[in-house]
Amino acid sequence: MGRATMKFKMTPMEKKWVLYDVGNSAFTMLVSTIFPIYFNYLAGNAGISDVDYLAYWGYATSVSTLCVALLGPTLGAIADTKNFKKRIFKWTLVVGVLGCVILGFLSSWIWFLGIFVLAKVGYSSSLVFYDAMLTDVTEPERMDTVSSQGFAWGYIGSCIPFIASLGIVLGGGSLGLSMQASMTIAFLITAVWWLVSAVPLLLSFQQKHYVEVSGHVVRESFARLGRTFLDIKKEKHIFVFLLAFFFYIDGVYTIIDMATAYGQALGLDSTGLLLALLLTQVVAFPSVLILNQVAKRVKPTQILTVCIFAYLGISVYAYFLDTQTDFWILAVLVGMFQGSVQALSRSYFGKIIPAEKAGEYFGIYDICGKGAAILGTTLVSVMSQITGKMNVGVSAISVLFVIGLLLFRKAVKMNEEREKCE
Repeated sequence: MGRATMKFKMTPMEKKWVLYDVGNSAFTMLVSTIFPIYFNYLAGNAGISDVDYLAYWGYATSVSTLCVALLGPTLGAIADTKNFKKRIFKWTLVVGVLGCVILGFLSSWIWFLGIFVLAKVGYSSSLVFYDAMLTDVTEPERMDTVSSQGFAWGYIGSCIPFIASLGIVLGGGSLGLSMQASMTIAFLITAVWWLVSAVPLLLSFQQKHYVEVSGHVVRESFARLGRTFLDIKKEKHIFVFLLAFFFYIDGVYTIIDMATAYGQALGLDSTGLLLALLLTQVVAFPSVLILNQVAKRVKPTQILTVCIFAYLGISVYAYFLDTQTDFWILAVLVGMFQGSVQALSRSYFGKIIPAEKAGEYFGIYDICGKGAAILGTTLVSVMSQITGKMNVGVSAISVLFVIGLLLFRKAVKMNEEREKCE
């Protein structure tokens, strides 16, 4: 078995699917690093306090994820119709890329937050259909590895446009560029990288699993979505997993979305923060691949359990964070487990759902994923403002990992019992 896993080779279609992870991860990297720093700059010029800056950033993130939570299942149901998955994926990609470009030309903090929400909605919506494509581009027994490859290469690939953008932002002054001009170039670099990486998938993707529609597409899609919600309620193992995923991935995305903003609000050095988050990407690349190999020798669900437990420890550690060194340690720890918890969750879900309804199910999955981050980011924002202590708000997300861990173990047990009965 070990020899077989070492010889694992992706098909051309799997490689094109993975390549999109390389592209969209550049936007994620920008959102979690340079975006908050630039917003802090704009907010500072407008006289907004550090606590309010963190809160407003959290609220904007919550609004964007709420929009995706509302749109995801509906668009996913439509996308399950024959020849619709790629079409809707393309338009959500366009919204995200255009939003990213426009952000580079804004100087008002209010407008920046508004367009940020639009770009984030486009990005997150594209991932609903991208994740659903997994069932079309590979086989169930290859999902864990292909999904992990996506996240792994996404982490390392995002470093290329990020380093270029970072060089422009940090070195723009010596080149005679204003902060505005530097950010414009940085956003353009990310947008082009993101768009170009999507082209091979757009040109080659073929939807293998779909639902035939004889009447009105939207009306029938809504009807199927309603039936899917009822099916999930009956399929207890899927329902409990989604509930578990809602809580633990909420904590993961909250840490991703607010790490730089938290560091900025603590007054930590911007350059050090950015380099620490770059280290996260570098650490994440081998960590995902290593844990994927381990998952082939033990159960993937066991690795997922370890990842959730590790994040519980990370959230507790965040309470005591007050130095640059602490942030670097946090960055390494996040990098070790971030990719695997996302990759193995995605592939595990892909294996327990009907392939022909992947769009619908991944739309609901996205409610529990990126849509769930509403709870985490809002919790951080509210607790920070109520207590006046940002570390209290950030560490409060530890409860999400406790609940998520307990529910996940229950879901795994239920699925194992179901498989025994079949």
